[in-house]
Amino acid sequence: MTHRVGFRCDAGVASGVGHLVRCVALAEELCGRGAEVLFLGDVAGSAWAESQLRQRAFPLCPAPAEPRALAELVRVLGLDAVVLDSYVLAPGTGAALRAAGTAVLAIVDGDPLGQEADLYLDQNLGAELRPFRRPVSRPGEAADGSWSGPGDRSRGGPGGAPESGPWDGPWGGRLAGARYVLLRDSVLLMRGTARRRPARPEGPLVLCFFGGTDSAGVAPAWAGALRATGLPFRATVVSPVPFEVDGPIAVIPPTDRLPGLMAEANLVITAAGSAVWELLHLGVPTALSWVADNQLIGYEALVGGGLAAGLGPAPDAAAVDVLSRLLADPASREEYGRRGAGLIDGRGRERVADALLALL
Repeated sequence: MTHRVGFRCDAGVASGVGHLVRCVALAEELCGRGAEVLFLGDVAGSAWAESQLRQRAFPLCPAPAEPRALAELVRVLGLDAVVLDSYVLAPGTGAALRAAGTAVLAIVDGDPLGQEADLYLDQNLGAELRPFRRPVSRPGEAADGSWSGPGDRSRGGPGGAPESGPWDGPWGGRLAGARYVLLRDSVLLMRGTARRRPARPEGPLVLCFFGGTDSAGVAPAWAGALRATGLPFRATVVSPVPFEVDGPIAVIPPTDRLPGLMAEANLVITAAGSAVWELLHLGVPTALSWVADNQLIGYEALVGGGLAAGLGPAPDAAAVDVLSRLLADPASREEYGRRGAGLIDGRGRERVADALLALL
């Protein structure tokens, strides 16, 4: 039987592309297992985001905002499951899909934002150690995932009970932590080929990017922070909006070559978004900032764990000092890369696909 899975997410200049990127990774895994996938949402305004779906022949269908209308569309499309990955969906979206008999996986970053689901995924570092209370959705179902009602659940083990406990099984559970990080094919193929070039007289090779859209418009300021170090380097800065900058800095638009650029870099400057998991998997020395409140939890975990250097939220004098140290000290840079390399094994999407398909 061929399963059909929909991905409800958006991407664009304002919202960024992080939600889309991790959904694409899971969609690639499901397609590799014979499933059919369909994206539901809007990627207007980001040519790069549109190209990610087009290159993989993933169909895109506009999605209504009203939960019951979305549930009806899902019925018409014949979808067996829907993956929700958005901060702005109506809280009743998951409930409406479940009520219509559709399995729901919600990808979250800590707070489920009132969204009901059969399965939750939080791939943030240390998520498995943080408390999580999902919305109560049915009589007899507690917010901690336990079940005290009659054995009539539509999914689960014998008698309707969860198969393996409230948070570690496929029914009504949570997949949490770095074991479940979703990585794209293009990143997985780079593992083992990552090659940090040795620092040369012209300085280390630096890559600077902030998602696929730089929604906060911070790339020019961080390029300026690099120049302010006064140290030798060569940099590539990814920005959807061209800008002029002096020095050995090349400004390029969003590109599919990003995984290769990551693998070659001596240092990457980026925000604590979804791309950081790709950098950790590749073992690339990374210096982190954050451009949205939802990135702070990941920033604190990664910097606090010594897996990345912390630049703070702005390219101020303190951030320039950190960059100066990293540019001048190859051993310090490489230590960050070494620590992160063993954290993400690249099999997270396999584990998530196993759990999602077990619902169907």
